[in-house]
Parts: sequence; C-alpha cells; structure tokens
Amino acid sequence: MEEYGKILIIAMPVFLVLIVIEKLYGIYKKNDTAPLIDSVSSISSGITNSVKDVLGLSITFISYEWLVSKIALQHLEPSVLSYFIAFFVIDFYGYWSHRLAHQINFLWNKHAIHHSSEEFNLACALRQPIASLVNLFTFLLIPAALLGVPATVIAITLPLHLFLQFWYHTKHIKKMGFVEHILVTPSHHRVHHAINPEYLDKNHSQIFIFWDKLFGTFQEELDDVPPVFGITRPAQTWNPIKINFQHLTLLIKDAWRAPKWKDKLTIWFKPTGWRPENFEEKYPVNKIENVYNFEKYGIQNSQKLIYWSVIQVLITLLFVSYLFDNIAKIGLPVIFIYGFYIFVTIYSCAELMDKSKYAVLWEGIRFASIISIIIFYGDWFGLNGVFYLSNYIILAYAAISFLAAIYFVTIDFRSNQTQL
Repeated sequence: MEEYGKILIIAMPVFLVLIVIEKLYGIYKKNDTAPLIDSVSSISSGITNSVKDVLGLSITFISYEWLVSKIALQHLEPSVLSYFIAFFVIDFYGYWSHRLAHQINFLWNKHAIHHSSEEFNLACALRQPIASLVNLFTFLLIPAALLGVPATVIAITLPLHLFLQFWYHTKHIKKMGFVEHILVTPSHHRVHHAINPEYLDKNHSQIFIFWDKLFGTFQEELDDVPPVFGITRPAQTWNPIKINFQHLTLLIKDAWRAPKWKDKLTIWFKPTGWRPENFEEKYPVNKIENVYNFEKYGIQNSQKLIYWSVIQVLITLLFVSYLFDNIAKIGLPVIFIYGFYIFVTIYSCAELMDKSKYAVLWEGIRFASIISIIIFYGDWFGLNGVFYLSNYIILAYAAISFLAAIYFVTIDFRSNQTQL
C-alpha cells in the first residue's frame, strides 16, 4: 500500500499537468475537447480508484506469488529479461481481461466507468473502477509464473503498464504512420471508446495493437465515420461512485424481476447488455438509438459551479496526497477513516455537480465528518505536526464548502449557463 501511494504522489501531478496542457492546447486550436466539469468528474473517478487501491480494498483469489511458488519451471532474477517478459505477459493479460469485461454482463459493471465520459481526452483515462473488488484474472499471468518471473517484477510492471495507457486518450493526435502497426495509438483507442455500430467492442489491446489483429477484434478509424463517445446506456451523472454500480443495479433488478429461473441465473454470464425477453418494453432504460443525435449530459452549468468544482477537486487532491504520503504514520485502521472521508467528499461534490437537491445533505455529512475527526483525534491525522494552524484552515474550508452548497442549491441552480 505504502509503495503504491508513493508512486501515485509522483504520477498525480504529472497527469494533472498533461491534462492542463491538453486543455490549453485545445483552446489555442479552437478545438477544446476537455470541458472542465467532465474533467473534474474524470479526476474524481481517478481519486476514488487510487484510494481504493492504496487501501487494498480488493480480493485476489489466486495471487501471482502463489502461482510462482507452485508452477514455476525456473526462477528468474529481476533483470531486463524478466521485466520484458513481465511487460509482454501483462499486455496479453490486459487484452483478455479487457475484452472479457466488454463481452460478459457482470464484468461490464467494473469497466463501464472508463467509457462513461461522452468526451475523449486525457482526463477520461483516469476513469478507473472502484467496483473491481475481486481480481478474477490472475490465471492469465500463468506464462510469466511458469518462467519464474518474480512477484516483485510483476508488482512494479503492472502500474507502469497502466500509466503507459494514459497518453493515447486524446483527439488531438491523429494517425501516426508506421506506429499504428505496432502500438495502440490515439486513433485505435478512439475506435475503442466509440459507440458507433462500426466501432463497438473493437481494439481491446492496451500497449501492443497486434493482439487485436491476432484475435480478430481490430478496427481502423474510418475517415467517414467520426467516433462518438460514451456508453449506449448513458450514465446521466457526474458521480463516479454511482456510475461504478449502475450496471450492477440493473442486473440485480432484472434478475429479481425475471420470471424464469434460468434467466435469473444466466443473466450474469450473458453478452453485455443482454436482458430477459420483452424487458426492454416492460422495464425500459435510457438508451442511445442514434449516436449522431443525442444530448450530452450536463452541458448547462453556471461558471460559478464549474470553477467551484475545479477548486474542490484540487483541494481533494491535496487531501489525497497527504494520505498517500503518510500511510505508515496514519496507520491501520485509521487510514480507512481517512479513505471514508475521501469517498464522502467525492460523492458530495459530484452531487453538487449533478445539481441534486441532496447535495446540501451530503455536504453536511462531510462537514460533520471533519468536525468529528478533529475532535476525536485532536487534529487532522497528525497534520498539526507539520502546520500548527491546520485545524483552523480545514474547519474554515469545511464551513465555506457547506455554505457554498447551500448557495448553489438555493440560488445558483435556478439559472443555467453554457459549460466551459
């Protein structure tokens, strides 16, 4: 947990700077692909995912370390060769776990969040799941285990492999010549994120594009078919926590309502989007029928709400950075209290972005959480030792945030302005 937190402290500002550069470049080129409120939602999703991972809130039925101890034919030392093998096998693992997440109903729940943005930009790369609480695909790393690649090498290579998937989430980089034949490029990944019928469930590769060509899922970006982004059952919320469980909620409801026991049991393993017979008519859900004619979510917001949301996510990143940098000092089980506060913060801020009437309630819960933590522990998880005025600053921030929520719900939401 602590090591991954340290890595994220370095990675987070790098990602944030690149997101800002893309935004400024889009404004300069008069082709802004990163609306601020969409980017805030994406960054919020990245926060929830990273906090979940750092806190270790997931279960692995078969660990890679156990696999190596049982089936390794030899034992490699950490070296250039072992890292190369690890990277190659992880990319194979990534292709198949990614493809299965698109093709099996219950697995789609953990991946829908990544596709939920109706834009395509660097920030949307941060839309990663908190619903992936169980790791089912360790067996795909068997080739590395057989060759005896150390678990430490896998542990280092996995986040590196993930971070290398960030750069190709952009519309500003067009086709890249010969690189298109080797690596996943922005053009390939635009196809993957698109909901056009021509592009659905294509290009699952993560670093090397040849997996799609080998297994028959490759699709080139077509000049006459501009990609349209999102999911066919649109999320209709900026709240990443809600999005993480929307598909699961629908599956549970459909399984409960299904008159046939066969459908109740098999719905989880059917192709993504499958529903029992006549359910689309009996229990309709919002679905995009014409990808070129639908209204994007949340495009009418006041400038005040947009800028306040940006301020909130930046302040939340400061809270998260302190957590990641002080995991050992804060210690168990207290870090879970801190994690709870971060999740409440994300939920509260997203409710405000969604213009929910419950935003004040959630902000009140967050305010009460801050007061309770400072009263119980005497300060904000040891922050007074770094800066002696921290209690007053955090309490003042919490009060201002609560009052701002009241202002937006009672006054600002009465008017709508175009999103920036």
